[in-house]
Amino acid sequence: MRKKLVAGNWKMHGSRAMARELVDAIVKDMPEGVDVLVCPPAVYIGELAARHAGTALGVGAQDCSEHAGQGAYTGDVSAQMLADVGATWVIVGHSERRQLHGEPDDMVGRKFAAALATGLTPIVCVGETREEHEAGRAHEVIERQLGAVLAINGIEAFHKGLIAYEPIWAIGTGLTASPDKAQKIHSFIRSQLAKEDANIARLTRVLYGGSVKPANAAELFAQPDVDGGLIGGAALAASDFLAICAAAR
Repeated sequence: MRKKLVAGNWKMHGSRAMARELVDAIVKDMPEGVDVLVCPPAVYIGELAARHAGTALGVGAQDCSEHAGQGAYTGDVSAQMLADVGATWVIVGHSERRQLHGEPDDMVGRKFAAALATGLTPIVCVGETREEHEAGRAHEVIERQLGAVLAINGIEAFHKGLIAYEPIWAIGTGLTASPDKAQKIHSFIRSQLAKEDANIARLTRVLYGGSVKPANAAELFAQPDVDGGLIGGAALAASDFLAICAAAR
């Protein structure tokens, strides 16, 4: 059985003091039997990774540059730099990067490749907007987004990489896909991988991200193709995040 994973994406929130306090509380009561990961803003990664080295906590980044190595890319942070300060995971293709920064599907695929080349474990986000959802285009959108990653990296990349389904209409809105709806989309995502390799499809972890809370986490995570969660707002409160981690267990 695939081990559950709960990843906390802080987005652009926090301070050094808040980061230390929050992660100390998470590590203190972190449950066994589930992989737990925090993705703070990049400026806090090195300090948190060093502070909690030797624990079971994973530390990841919210994004990385598509460019490998060094170069004239002002403002970018490379996967190598993230690994150098202790990150072991990275989110790519988050909906806010796609929408606010105009990142196209092929760029997301290149970021996924850059992460893998550096030894980071990438979590690629896919998902539809409210308009696309209401138009019944969720499968079309996800097939396109995931197809770009597969075209650049190949199915073998998912021996290590993960997928997070984040319905954009459910992020920060309080709306959540029903467990049945989440399961159907996750099953569809797995079917896209299975076209290339059924065994990799079976083993790849597919996370759900969209207003996951302690009250709905257990029912979502009980679905056979939901392998954990990518948590936003609830990751900013240790008690809520730990309750979600316990539900994954």
